[in-house]
Amino acid sequence: MPDSNLQLVEHLKQRGVLKTPALVEAFRAVDRRSFVPEEFFFNAYEDHPLPIGHGQTISQPWTVAFMLERLQPQPGNRVLDIGSGSGWTTALLAHVVGAEGFVQGLELIDALVELGQHNLSLWDFPQAAIDKATPGELGQPGQVFDRILVSAGAASQKAVQQLLPQLACNGNLVIPVAGSIWHLHKGEDGDLQSWEHPGFAFVPLL
Repeated sequence: MPDSNLQLVEHLKQRGVLKTPALVEAFRAVDRRSFVPEEFFFNAYEDHPLPIGHGQTISQPWTVAFMLERLQPQPGNRVLDIGSGSGWTTALLAHVVGAEGFVQGLELIDALVELGQHNLSLWDFPQAAIDKATPGELGQPGQVFDRILVSAGAASQKAVQQLLPQLACNGNLVIPVAGSIWHLHKGEDGDLQSWEHPGFAFVPLL
């Protein structure tokens, strides 16, 4: 593992954004360089977003850590990763959920579906897949997930309302909406708690 990846992990820990042991280990194990275009290999361990083509980016490591700390994936979880891009978040989540869990990545842009699938194939994560999202449909209606992560910015809370039926009880949804990251928790009885974290910028949710 490149020393630069370890340095990135230590940077995120020192900034106080990466804390949970399972997530720390995932960031150590899943090298971000495998998920950035070759022309940006030199920048792979810098703490800022990088282009992956088609107007999309691989998110800033600080932001990914922030979102995953709120998502709190657990071993055995079934996770939906919307806007999987180049596949980094899908692989990080797959590392955490382990062989008993499953991560379903969804991406709308055909070329990025292929890119994410290729990048994911370089890792031994049979518990993860990236597929093309259905145009005009958010998530996978009719299915239920323990955790739902959205890595692109929704324009309104309508996206939240579309995803809540897909969230299991005792589950977490993390989604950017209009410049804020929202963390929603559905309790055992279906009651919702929500926390807003403003001050973020994302590419638009297509």
